[in-house]
Amino acid sequence: MLRGGALLIYCGIDWAERTHDVALVDDSGQLLAKRHITDDAAGYRILLDLLAEYGDTEETPIPVAIETSRGLLVAVLRTGKRQVFAINPMAAARYRDRHSVSRKKSDPGDALVLANILRTDMHAHRPLPGDSDLARAVAVLARAQQDATWNRQQLANQLRSLLREYYPAALEAFGVWQNGLCRPEARELLKAAPTPARAARLTRPQITAALKRAGRQRGIDAEAEWLREVFRADWAHQPQLVEDALGKQMLALLVQLDATCTAADGLAEAVEEAFPQHPDAKVITSFPGLGIQLGARVLAEIGDDRARFADARGLKAYAGASPITRASGKKSSITRRWVKNDRLNHAGYLWAFASLRASPGAMAHYRRRKEQGDWHAAAQRNLFNRMIGQLYHCLKNGVLFDEQTAFPTELAAAA
Repeated sequence: MLRGGALLIYCGIDWAERTHDVALVDDSGQLLAKRHITDDAAGYRILLDLLAEYGDTEETPIPVAIETSRGLLVAVLRTGKRQVFAINPMAAARYRDRHSVSRKKSDPGDALVLANILRTDMHAHRPLPGDSDLARAVAVLARAQQDATWNRQQLANQLRSLLREYYPAALEAFGVWQNGLCRPEARELLKAAPTPARAARLTRPQITAALKRAGRQRGIDAEAEWLREVFRADWAHQPQLVEDALGKQMLALLVQLDATCTAADGLAEAVEEAFPQHPDAKVITSFPGLGIQLGARVLAEIGDDRARFADARGLKAYAGASPITRASGKKSSITRRWVKNDRLNHAGYLWAFASLRASPGAMAHYRRRKEQGDWHAAAQRNLFNRMIGQLYHCLKNGVLFDEQTAFPTELAAAA
């Protein structure tokens, strides 16, 4: 098979931490070349020279298969119009079994398998999307901020569990605040009084000073008086030595929570600076329930390559919003999707929940699904399925969200 008068060439790369194995095959499956390169600029140059030697040009780039979608090697390969396919390692292992049942494995052999995957089944795999640099930068920041938020909540849960063992006064004092233990006031007071015995000895000026260090500006005197009463109330105590040891453990955990809170706040500021610069930001944030942070997470997962999804159904399936049918013989069932982009699916759950208050049409749609027998999660998933389809349409056509167009039936029924 020829392309532009030249034989089709496919490249497979088995990557590792310090070195990579490269294999090139032609359309008949014959091995044309193999190299063992280092993971540095010199190794990347050897790889690009090898591809150029076998006809890689800007007009006819050689497609590359590799088992990762990240890193400097992938960034180098994605320059120009070259298609890079990130093959799932489990899929590559199944292809390996097609060529040998002895279960032998080697890095050069895996590179050859990856090249042959493109030769035989390139149509069944998707290349990495051609997102803009700004979209990829937003993706880095949004995912990092999401990870920091999850880590912050995980550490806050660990801290809450530890305080329950010996310091119920702290849970009583900080449980009434939004975000509880993650608030700077709570962390500052825990540093000043890591044990309930020390908290009971705190004076009103000491509590006031801790609140001010945390940035509190209003209602300080009343808050300090209330906290002093809580700390001095009659609480059960661990033995003194045990209480002091638990206090030291709590301070160690508090250092981690402090760092995670700082990271999450800093990344949130970076997202707020980068995301509005993207051309799609105006369309995304026009949807009810999507603000800067959540909108950035949506953009991070869907990208800005308009050719990535053939239609709205593809995006819905990728997000895990649309149901899937399992049929065999006389049995047939419709269930939720388990294979999906988990980050986008999580963002969609928050999006659908937030839209219930921001959009009368979304609330009417949710209630209609509930009346038809859906559970809460199923009704929200159906709402997310509808709204992400609308987002696909708006991004494709460059139009903003319109309530009357999005939910005409629900709004008419509600009226």
